[in-house]
Amino acid sequence: MTDTMAKAKAKTVPVPDDARVLIDALEDDAKRADSLVLLEMMERVTGETPVVWRGGIIGFGQYHYVYDSGHEGTFFLTGFAPRKREFSVYIMPGFSNEQAALDKLGKARTGRSCLYIKRLSDIDMNALEGMIERAVTYMRKHYPTGSAG
Repeated sequence: MTDTMAKAKAKTVPVPDDARVLIDALEDDAKRADSLVLLEMMERVTGETPVVWRGGIIGFGQYHYVYDSGHEGTFFLTGFAPRKREFSVYIMPGFSNEQAALDKLGKARTGRSCLYIKRLSDIDMNALEGMIERAVTYMRKHYPTGSAG
């Protein structure tokens, strides 16, 4: 493995922090309350214990990936990061099959596999939960043993 691959692999990794402590430390009361709602929803949907990853991301479950280039790593199935401006909600398969849910969701924007939400009161929580459920189901189906080739 090259040094570049090692650095890329080590960028987002689990850290020994506690998710609830991270949330309790948020200064904004509304952000803290919304974070607890997301934490409980993702815990229920995934059946997984939250794990804090470098960068203040709260992840649920894990999968192992291997690219054709040989780069490999482990990442979370779904998760969120309570950023100062907005939440980043990680929908790992992306949004190519989620247009109906996005239309129903409300005020949010998307990146490649991130959903950006300012506050939970801006969105339809059922639409969000459905997206998370489908994403986790997809990831578990496509990475059934925790690794992919």
